[in-house]
Amino acid sequence: MASSVSKRKASPPPTGSTTNGALITSKRPRPSSPGSNTQQIAISSTGANDNKALLRTVPRTSGLEAPIVSLAGTHSMEIMSCRFDPTGANIAASSADRSISLWKTYPPTTNYGHLISLHKAPITDLQWSLVHPLLYTISADKTLIYTDVTTGERARKHRAHAGVINSLDRTISGGGGHELIATGSDDGTVKIWEGGDEGSKNSVATFQVGCPVTAVCWSADGGVVYAGAVDNEIHVFDLRTQTQQTTLFGHVDTPTSLSLSPSGHYLLSPSLSSTTIIHDVRPFSPTPNRIHRILQGAPAGFENTLLRGAWSKDDGGQRVGVGGADRTVTIWEVDSGKILYKLPGHKGTVTCVDFHPKEPIVLTGSKDGTMLVGELEPGIRI
Repeated sequence: MASSVSKRKASPPPTGSTTNGALITSKRPRPSSPGSNTQQIAISSTGANDNKALLRTVPRTSGLEAPIVSLAGTHSMEIMSCRFDPTGANIAASSADRSISLWKTYPPTTNYGHLISLHKAPITDLQWSLVHPLLYTISADKTLIYTDVTTGERARKHRAHAGVINSLDRTISGGGGHELIATGSDDGTVKIWEGGDEGSKNSVATFQVGCPVTAVCWSADGGVVYAGAVDNEIHVFDLRTQTQQTTLFGHVDTPTSLSLSPSGHYLLSPSLSSTTIIHDVRPFSPTPNRIHRILQGAPAGFENTLLRGAWSKDDGGQRVGVGGADRTVTIWEVDSGKILYKLPGHKGTVTCVDFHPKEPIVLTGSKDGTMLVGELEPGIRI
C-alpha cells in the first residue's frame, strides 16, 4: 500500500502529527551550477519576514529525497526491528502490532508492502536473506517464518522454540556456501536452521545456554555463534564441534543485542545497564578481558527494552549507533570512544538502529511506531 508523500519546511518545524511517508525537509535553493547538491536550512529568524532568516548551506551526503525522511502511518505499536536489505534499496520493519512493513529507501519513498497475517504475536526481530528473495522473521508466538518478498507469501514456517524468540541472525557458511540462521529464545537455547525454502524442517544444531537468550550473532566466517543471555554473559559456541568455546564478560546487566563489525574483529553489545561494550573477538586479542571500548551515553531506561545497535558500513565500521530511552540515537566514533551525534526526532524510546550498506544513512525505529531515515552530515558534532 503506497503512502502519501508531502513536503514541508524544516525550520521552524510544524506542530501536530506526521503524515505517512512525510518528508522533513526545507526548500532547496536553485543550484548555482549543474550538479550541485546542497540545501539551505533556516536556523534562526526574527519576525515574519523570511528574508531575515539566517541560512546555513548543508552539503547533501546521500541519495535520499530529503536529509530526513519520516516513515509513519503503517504501525500502531512500537517498532521492534528495522533493517536495510543488503543492497540498501529497501527497508523492512517489524512491530508489536504483529505486522511487517516494506519501504523504498530512495525516491519516491513509499510503503509498498504491509504484511499483517504472518505471526500471531509481536514480531520481535527480522533479517533479510543474503542470497534469497526472503525475509526471516521471529515472534513471541515461538515461530520462525520465511516470507517471499516478491509475493508477500509465507514460504516456510518453523515451530522453532518452546518460548518467546528474541533474536535472529543469518550467515553464509564457509564450506558449502549455504545460508544458516541462528535463533535465540527465552527457552534457554540457541538453534541453527538452514536458510532458503528447501532446507531441512528440523534445526541442524541446538546449543543449551541454561537461561533466556536475548541476542544472537554470527562470526564473520559462520563458524561461531555469539549468544547474549540474562546471566549478563555472552556465550561463544563453535558450530563445528557444537560446544561452548569461551565466554565474554564485562556486562553487569543483560546484553540487549549483538552486532559484528564489518571487519569481523569486534562485537557490539548494548545492555540494560545503559553501558555498551565493544568486545575484541579476534583470535589473539591484546587485552586479556577482550574489552576494546566501553561506551556511555545511550540510557536503556526502565522498560527493559531489547535495544538493537549497529555498525556503520559505508566507512568500514568507524562508527556505532545505539538507541535510547532519551528518544535519541547515540552514535560514537569507535577509535576514540567519543560521541559524534545525538540524533533526536522520535517521541518514544529508540528501539532499533541500522546503517545503510553504501551511504552515510542511519535508520531508526521507535516505540512511537515510526521510523526515521536520515543522512549524517559531514563535520557535525554535538
